Amino acid sequence: MPHIKFTYNTTVNNTFEIVYGFNPLIPLDLLSMPDISLFKHKDSHVKVDYVKNAHERVKAQIKKKM
Repeated sequence: MPHIKFTYNTTVNNTFEIVYGFNPLIPLDLLSMPDISLFKHKDSHVKVDYVKNAHERVKAQIKKKM
């Protein structure tokens, strides 16, 4: 019986797709995506800038030695 229930619940429903523009197959498909900016570290841009600058310095040193 669980297999039949799963099959029934995951079949394509054209009405939902027409109204909402997508066809959810499982209940998780109906959840909205979380706002990832809440999980981003506040100083992450500082670290990114540091790494970019380090890459530029290394690149300049390599060109200088050539």
